[in-house]
Amino acid sequence: MKDKVTIKIPRELYETLQQMIEGTGFSSTTEFIVFTMRTLASTGKITEEDNLTEQEVQIIKQRLKRLGYL
Repeated sequence: MKDKVTIKIPRELYETLQQMIEGTGFSSTTEFIVFTMRTLASTGKITEEDNLTEQEVQIIKQRLKRLGYL
């Protein structure tokens, strides 16, 4: 068995992800999260070109505020 670590995420996010994967091929929320992170990691290193624009930052902040994280 491969070594594993625990990553903590807000319960609300976990529950949202549970709902998102219903009816998909993912057997668990953890499987979906691992798939998502592997997909992101496979793109390589994050470069300066990957920086968010000010508009993107504002949109993310608004979404986080609506979700109660800010």
